[in-house]
Amino acid sequence: MSISAVERETGLSKDTLRVWERRYNFPLPHRDEFGERSYPPEQVDKLRLIKGLMDHGHRPGKLVGADMKVLRALAARPSKRESPAVALEEERDDLVHLIALCKEHRVEDLRRELTQSLVRSGMYRFVTDVIAPLTAMVGTHWASGRLAVFEEHLFTEAVQAVMRNAISTIPSPDTQAVPHSRPRILLATVPHELHGLGLLMAEAIFILEGARCVSLGVNTPVMEIAQAAKAQSADIVALSFSASARPAPVLTALADLVGQLPPSVEVWAGGRCAALRRRSPPAMVKVMELHEIPAALAEWQNRRKTMA
Repeated sequence: MSISAVERETGLSKDTLRVWERRYNFPLPHRDEFGERSYPPEQVDKLRLIKGLMDHGHRPGKLVGADMKVLRALAARPSKRESPAVALEEERDDLVHLIALCKEHRVEDLRRELTQSLVRSGMYRFVTDVIAPLTAMVGTHWASGRLAVFEEHLFTEAVQAVMRNAISTIPSPDTQAVPHSRPRILLATVPHELHGLGLLMAEAIFILEGARCVSLGVNTPVMEIAQAAKAQSADIVALSFSASARPAPVLTALADLVGQLPPSVEVWAGGRCAALRRRSPPAMVKVMELHEIPAALAEWQNRRKTMA
């Protein structure tokens, strides 16, 4: 692969790849007839695994020199950023079975069983008790090499299809009964944040709580998010950040967005990004876990009543 292809495939920037080449003597790309870097498949596989481990809190200096056996063993352990409850989900037979369907490429069976789980559990419990821990398990399996990239994509597409269909059937709230009691929420992720399942899970719970939602999807420029918020008369802009999000760009994007929005529009942020747990820009609401959304919306309503 070319260096651009490796960047797209692994999420590691070209600058990072060049620095590691000088500092750690890995990766060691070949050179094509034009002198451009060319990375063999085994090096790309290792880079992908290293990136997955970095996303779960490991430092690259201790990973780059390790062999694949050591890296896979590290990936099989519970993440440094996972709570004990998430780690214990590995023992749930129902989740293991769903991942097995993904590994066996039984996409229609996976969609059917996800749909049946949704019907049995209801949307809220399906999101918090099935999809959230299942997504964490899929990430662990991918990082350890037990799940191929395309299999992870099959999983994502199956979940999105089931959830989008279910979200479309949720009745719209009666906004005329209590004016301004239901927020209009714009959902998005900032540039270079390509993980959209967290955003979709949050959207489902927002809608269950009666919010009116518009989603821009992933990888949206900050200026476009601000313009869309104004065009949609949004009360809240909700952003999702995965564990792989780099702290500095996250904090910069949040500060920029807050600065571009009127004070009446709140910015909410959540997800697995460690930077959000340590610090955040002023005038921003942190809703780190899905189960915190109902209480956060109740607090928003109280703030609106106070301002009225």
